[in-house]
Amino acid sequence: MKVLIIVFVVLSLLGSAMWMMPTQRERFQAKLRLKARGEGFQIQLVRLTAPRGKGEMEGDNHNVPAYRITRSNVDKKKAELLKPWQIFKVDAMANEGLPEKWSWKMGERTLNSDQLVALNQIIDILPADVIALESTPIQVTAYWKEGDESDLLIIKQALNQLIEGKL
Repeated sequence: MKVLIIVFVVLSLLGSAMWMMPTQRERFQAKLRLKARGEGFQIQLVRLTAPRGKGEMEGDNHNVPAYRITRSNVDKKKAELLKPWQIFKVDAMANEGLPEKWSWKMGERTLNSDQLVALNQIIDILPADVIALESTPIQVTAYWKEGDESDLLIIKQALNQLIEGKL
């Protein structure tokens, strides 16, 4: 009987320790986010509300990491001229100038036709699990569901193109 009690106590301690261990997904995310910080990203977990898609009553809510790069090539006077915008991967009515299945949440008609062409080229190279892009006078952001580590450099390239193009 004593042996049974000892085995039970040891198993309960092991179970508690295993419960506290991070999952494989959590270890992947920690490694990815550490690498992203080294690449110059700022990472923040945010709650996003997507625009209302066609046939929907309300937009979807997403808890997703925001991968941001700060604009370093814009002075204060030029920053005031940059208009903020945000686009989502959702089929909605506000999709003027965007590829299929993308729509505006904020900033529709703020970009000229050349800027829209550049934005569409950037959208084309994005990984499939990027659900939104945002540009403000301070930073550019990709809202990404962290699918594959190799996608990190693609996202960095896309965000840098947004910064260089002053979109």
